[in-house]
Amino acid sequence: MEQRFPFKLGNRWVMTGAIALGVLSLVGAMSYVVFFRGNPSTSSDGTEEIVEVLQTDYVTALGRIEPEGEVITIAAPANERVGQLLVQEGDIVSSGQAIAYLESYPERLAERDLAASQLTEARAQLDAETLVGNAQIQEARARREQVNDPKIAAIAAQQATIQRIAAELDSAQREYQRFLELHDAGAVSLQDLDDRTVIVRSREEELRNAQANLTRLQQERRTDIENANAQLQAAQANLTRSQVMAQVASATSNLQLAQARLDRTIIRAPRKGQILKIHAKEGESVTDQGIAQLGNTAQMYVVAEVYETDMPRIRTGQRATVTSMALPESLTGSVAHLGLLVDKNDVLDTDPAAKTDVRVVEVKIRLDRSEPVAGLTNMQVEVRIDPNTATTQIQP
Repeated sequence: MEQRFPFKLGNRWVMTGAIALGVLSLVGAMSYVVFFRGNPSTSSDGTEEIVEVLQTDYVTALGRIEPEGEVITIAAPANERVGQLLVQEGDIVSSGQAIAYLESYPERLAERDLAASQLTEARAQLDAETLVGNAQIQEARARREQVNDPKIAAIAAQQATIQRIAAELDSAQREYQRFLELHDAGAVSLQDLDDRTVIVRSREEELRNAQANLTRLQQERRTDIENANAQLQAAQANLTRSQVMAQVASATSNLQLAQARLDRTIIRAPRKGQILKIHAKEGESVTDQGIAQLGNTAQMYVVAEVYETDMPRIRTGQRATVTSMALPESLTGSVAHLGLLVDKNDVLDTDPAAKTDVRVVEVKIRLDRSEPVAGLTNMQVEVRIDPNTATTQIQP
């Protein structure tokens, strides 16, 4: 005989009842724990005791491994091809070391060599023009001295002649005055007095002629000096013009420009580090990813994404423990830097129920040992920061 039940329970109702029962059981267990661990205990004599609870209030966060100074992308001019690659992944490079030559390197090298040869020719021309110009200047100076020195000697001689004639004129004038007095006294004849008059007039004429010659010599000297100075200035101007025509400055600028363009085809490491990843090999075009990625793996850091609500408890120097399923052992380190920007988290948990829009701050932790994770850049890790161990007393 078939037995019937007054109520027919479907599978959905059975599952709902089981879940509700489990929730009630969990709430009861938690209430039991809170009651017995959150209230004062009673001693055998009936008095209440204070229970001391030691709390290890750690700050936990997800993080990622990165080299000191973060990972640098070594870029290159867009739309260029790699002509020669000088490094491989894992190589240690020094600051300024060439790691690649672009495909345009030979062309830019030829342009640089051409500019260098043009500068050499310009400098040679400048040296030749300078030599010739200096010779012309020296010749003009010598000509000026040749003109000046004889004129100075002639002027000096003429001045001496004028002084002599002036002395003779003075003597003749005194002699004439004496004869005039003697003639008035009747001691000499009129003929003797006339002779003395002729001598005075002759000396006066000689003095005027000598002074005129002196003026002529001085004027000739000034004219010759002006001509010589003009020739000297012309020689100096010719030298300046020749130097400008040599175009050394322009050739120097062209060489500097060619060298700058050549330098752009030589890709160098911006600092010391290890080549982590190569994005463009020989013959490939350079993309937004650059040629390679570089990092200082000698010192590794952990970038922990700490919830913004936990940041007031974080200070530099606090100790931290780093763990991961990929590591054979946990690593230790110290908080070295606190971020200044609150942003959404980048490191996502594998838990599908984890919050993906939480607000976090990046905290950098300097690892005590870098060797175990030197080749694990960007690996996800769990971080536990120990602000301090607190002791809390629960009063009755």
